[in-house]
Amino acid sequence: MSQHPFQKFMVKYQAGDQIFSEGEQGTTMFVVQGGKVRLNRDVSGQAQSLGVLEKGDFFGEMSILEGMPRTVSAQAVEDAQLIEIDSSIFDKMIRGNIEIAIRMLRKLSIRCREAEMKISELQASGARLSQPMSSTKAASKNTSASSDSGVRLVPEGSPDAFPVGEGETLIGRYDPVTELRPDIDLTELDFKRTVSRRHARIIHTKGAFFVMEEVGALNGTCVNGNQLVSGGRHPLADGDKLEIGAVSMVFHN
Repeated sequence: MSQHPFQKFMVKYQAGDQIFSEGEQGTTMFVVQGGKVRLNRDVSGQAQSLGVLEKGDFFGEMSILEGMPRTVSAQAVEDAQLIEIDSSIFDKMIRGNIEIAIRMLRKLSIRCREAEMKISELQASGARLSQPMSSTKAASKNTSASSDSGVRLVPEGSPDAFPVGEGETLIGRYDPVTELRPDIDLTELDFKRTVSRRHARIIHTKGAFFVMEEVGALNGTCVNGNQLVSGGRHPLADGDKLEIGAVSMVFHN
């Protein structure tokens, strides 16, 4: 068996070990290779859990990107194996795993959007403007709200069904790094973790349905056995078999 390319940067923590604490100065980030890690933030003297990370997730990246003190605390929930990355090997890690790079960009994008929303709210408050939702918030609302059309994805061998809304419906797994949950969350069905956090999306436009694989999805998307090219739209018809990683579903329109 070939050695992991970052084996020499692997560090191990036992369940309950503190990896780092909020406010500490840090110079490295971590990528989870095994086990689970919980992120916490101090809120009025109480530890607030921000989520549990698993294999493929990363944390502590702000210390590399900006040299900032840790904004959260990290603790091993169970025995964990982590890759500890410093700035000298950061570029190599990014080049070797495009999904981590894309998720990092999304995380930073979310932070920028949240900051813009807060600025808009403060400006509106200062001008004594009263409206139920700022334009920024309205733009960020999910465009695939519940639909009564009956369009759905049905996992093979399961009585459950995922509704497909109007506009765009994102398929993937919950991402504790960005705290985003896709419209169709396959976390409970994807036992082997083959589905990317943002894997594909179904697009409903002009009465037709299409599926498009997200850039950075690692384990492929197939329609009736034909593998898709990332970024390209593929038409969907009633009864089509859709494979998202190792999760098989049937599209019903």
